[in-house]
Amino acid sequence: MTYRPSTPQTAAPAGSDGPATDHPVRDWPVDDLPALTFDPLLYDVLHGERVARITLPFAGDRHEAWLVTRYQDVKTVTSDPRFSRAALAETTVTGMSGHRVASTAGLNYADPPCHSRLRKSVQKAFTGHAMKRLRPLAQETCDTFLDRMEAQGSPADLVEHLHAPMPLAVVCDLLGVPRAERDGLLGWGDIILSMTTPKAGNEAKAHVREFIVSLLRSRRGQPSDDLAGALAEALDAGDITEDEAVSLATAILVSGAHAVRYNTANMVFMLLTQPELTARLRREPEILPQAVDELIRHIPHRNGVGLPRIATEDVEVGGVLIRAGEAVYASYLAANRDPEVFEDPDTVDFDRQGTAHLSFGHGPHHCMGAMLSRLESEVMISTLLARYPKLRLAGDPQDTPFQSKGFIRGPKTLVVTW
Repeated sequence: MTYRPSTPQTAAPAGSDGPATDHPVRDWPVDDLPALTFDPLLYDVLHGERVARITLPFAGDRHEAWLVTRYQDVKTVTSDPRFSRAALAETTVTGMSGHRVASTAGLNYADPPCHSRLRKSVQKAFTGHAMKRLRPLAQETCDTFLDRMEAQGSPADLVEHLHAPMPLAVVCDLLGVPRAERDGLLGWGDIILSMTTPKAGNEAKAHVREFIVSLLRSRRGQPSDDLAGALAEALDAGDITEDEAVSLATAILVSGAHAVRYNTANMVFMLLTQPELTARLRREPEILPQAVDELIRHIPHRNGVGLPRIATEDVEVGGVLIRAGEAVYASYLAANRDPEVFEDPDTVDFDRQGTAHLSFGHGPHHCMGAMLSRLESEVMISTLLARYPKLRLAGDPQDTPFQSKGFIRGPKTLVVTW
């Protein structure tokens, strides 16, 4: 796979008739990459331009956008209030998909103080106390799914038996979805979080919305410690609207199940293809939390970039003037490989200390599910290593198929033997 940089040209600021810039515009098709290969365009920009001008597969009203890749620049764009997510709701920017993945009523398209209000309505479901409640449930779920896999026998597909069903079960426990109502939810999330047609994506979102609306209405007036209870309580108090509640629940359900599914499968794939890493975790199980964090930093867990922001006034970033009204993408993946911040950034180092990675974002939009994601990863990896001393891939690593045309990267199947 190769990217196709456009012929260097003088580019006018997106959506304006203002002065031209001298930045060449890079056409970034975000093609599928082999396994966990780091995106070559991100690598080139990180080590060269620092701030680049790009177009993505879907043009939108604004045909170009800026891309920032350095650690400090990414932190600036994602925390400076002059870069707005709310302004993004009013336009369509060159992007990876022909449909809006997230509802404009939710956190993704909000700025403080609206963002702070919405986040507060669900925050209690993600506290340390809540994670303590969920960890034994996650361990029980993991053990149950692995028991079923063992009953089927070796070899078996870990994605089918563990990485796909467990994150959905855990996020349903978080949300408070009854066990009898969980069938079918995983498939809709896969469609929403893929570079699919607008029709398919919108149909999938409609199905999930219908499910969430029914769940929340059934919980009104019934306080509980789970997320549906917290949202119902906020609805009853008038703190959020139904559209906002549905958007919050949908985002957490879909991304929580889908992203953790592939992220954890990526981790296990890497451990099984780099046996020295696995051997060290077996010798020193106490380092698992920091090892998981390093894997989260290192693994390119998504394709392309997430949602951009719109500059509300002229701002200089990385020596480049970004004008009011222009769209800016910030790459957390690239920031995690910034050689000015991380020593030997392309190497997995379980002893790495110091600067925090940005895999869960930065600023107001830092992922609320970070603790839950780490919890699930730790439970899965520790349980696999403890139960299966001879766990290994059943075939050649190059034969492991990875998801195609998805926002999140990861194995479609992970066949192992033990």
